[in-house]
Amino acid sequence: QVPLVASGGGSVQAGGSLRLSCTASGYTYSSYSTIAMGWFRQAPGKEREGVAAIASTTIYADSVKDRFTISKDNAKNALYLEMNSLKPEDTAIYYCACLRSASLGTRDVTYWGQGTQVTVSS
Repeated sequence: QVPLVASGGGSVQAGGSLRLSCTASGYTYSSYSTIAMGWFRQAPGKEREGVAAIASTTIYADSVKDRFTISKDNAKNALYLEMNSLKPEDTAIYYCACLRSASLGTRDVTYWGQGTQVTVSS
């Protein structure tokens, strides 16, 4: 198993921005560049849901489209999620994950990283 370490969470007011990062260790450049990865989130009392995923293409949940941007730096074995125009309903623990393919489905996750808390106040 390859550790995925997420960071960048915090508390912001509505309308603010945050950038989440996720670093994977143990991959070579060539292997990491082929892996699909994604961000998921889980709010209190709710099921974990897909937010964004990236492989050769990117996909987003409707709730975050045009506000969030997922990107991947293969040279750094890093995954990012730029979050703008944050809303209170974006409050959740955000998890990075390795995927079988670019998908927002939790059943396509092959490995979960740790979570990072994002809190958006109104």
